[in-house]
Amino acid sequence: MKQLPPNLYRAEQTRELDRLAIEEFGISANILMERAGDAAFNILRQTWPDASRIAVMCGSGNNGGDGFVIARLAYEQGLNVTVYQVGEPVRIQGDALAALQRMQGVDLSPVAYTEQSLDDYDVIVDALLGTGLSGEVRAPFRQAIEAINASPAPVLAVDIPSGLNADTGMPCGLAVRADCTVSFIGLKQGMMIGKGPDYCGKILFDDLNLPAAVFERLEPAATLLAYDELKHHLKPRERTAHKGDFGHVLIVGGNKGMSGAARLAGEAALRSGAGLVSIATRRKHAAQLSATRPELMCHGIESGDALKALSARATVIAIGPGLGQDDWAREMLSIAMARNLPLVVDADALKLLAKIEIERKDWILTPHPGEAAHLLHTGTAEVQQDRFAAVSKLVEKYDATVVLKGAGSLVKHPGEKPGLCTAGNPGMASAGMGDVLTGVIAALVAQGMGQAEAARLGVCLHAEAGDLAIRGIGVRGLLAGDIMSPLRRLVNP
Repeated sequence: MKQLPPNLYRAEQTRELDRLAIEEFGISANILMERAGDAAFNILRQTWPDASRIAVMCGSGNNGGDGFVIARLAYEQGLNVTVYQVGEPVRIQGDALAALQRMQGVDLSPVAYTEQSLDDYDVIVDALLGTGLSGEVRAPFRQAIEAINASPAPVLAVDIPSGLNADTGMPCGLAVRADCTVSFIGLKQGMMIGKGPDYCGKILFDDLNLPAAVFERLEPAATLLAYDELKHHLKPRERTAHKGDFGHVLIVGGNKGMSGAARLAGEAALRSGAGLVSIATRRKHAAQLSATRPELMCHGIESGDALKALSARATVIAIGPGLGQDDWAREMLSIAMARNLPLVVDADALKLLAKIEIERKDWILTPHPGEAAHLLHTGTAEVQQDRFAAVSKLVEKYDATVVLKGAGSLVKHPGEKPGLCTAGNPGMASAGMGDVLTGVIAALVAQGMGQAEAARLGVCLHAEAGDLAIRGIGVRGLLAGDIMSPLRRLVNP
């Protein structure tokens, strides 16, 4: 197995890669199917070495053809194999039919699946539906998927779990919940986002030994983001450096009862290397915030003119953490938007932004799905149904670098393909985590990074810090403040 590649593809693109390999590089489709089946069978043996009773669930397309190859190899190795045919056998054609005939040549034939129990097998191989699925899963595949999911046996999915949309990562009504998925030729973007990781289980990849020239012919749809690939932006500091070299972040927020959000963003900015951090907050909060973290310069700001004066010393403004949506919040947002400074917009500021029409450059928006829904005037479910489409719409509408937060955070800059961060964990679904991310990104901008680089690295730093914070402990009870210490370690690679 190969390491997961950085490039992600839509379903139609993986089919184009397949076509290029066959028609323009002269690689036999039968050879590719044999390679895929061999790779999947090797994973089965490595993952479940003691398994002896194998059920292979085959559809009538090329995904089923891969299943026939797996079944033949397992049978030749002396395993007890049952091949279940789901769907009409007359639909099996071309390369899949050739694979079926090769399997029948070793005296192994499929039996029609008529809702038999799958409880007594050691492993189930899902080779029902590939990337060509359109619409919701229908009978008889629906019943087969329900039986797979009801069985206690572990599941190996071939190329993609049947029923999972390869582009969006959402089930088409229902999908196989696999323990392990092996993807071939091109890694499908839907496997890495939304509900994809939950349905795929452990994800493995094999490019089937296609030459690099095949992949050079097609631009990927998205790329994976990783801290190790981005940490080179964190340059060593000279011994003669001083705080003025690393920028001045101004956090605007902390309305009545919400001072903690601004404090978290401010401390995260300091921990991420900003030289100076000021907080513009309500007058009643300023002294309290200074007492809890004296390194933060906290100012009681009650008017737009006061914010103008304070922002004159800033390198970047981050607005939104605990901002609220009252008259004070609206005035603060209006002043921040009008300043000729890089801007990071989060939380309540995004909700206010959704209510106004404005054109701006040099800014970063960091919505979670609910905030993205406000900005796009749609529902949260619609955003989650296709996160790639949602982030593209936000970039187009606001001409901004956009971070769509969530399981599989997306970062997209105008004119560039989206990046997907797969790090992070469910423990980070807790109050204040988004405020920390705002501070991290603002600090990177303050230190001179372009907004696209700051957003990508900031998301990865934040997610990796969250993963380090739960190591040896677990996800429950993780606090936003818990990731400050690992965050500091990560910004010093």
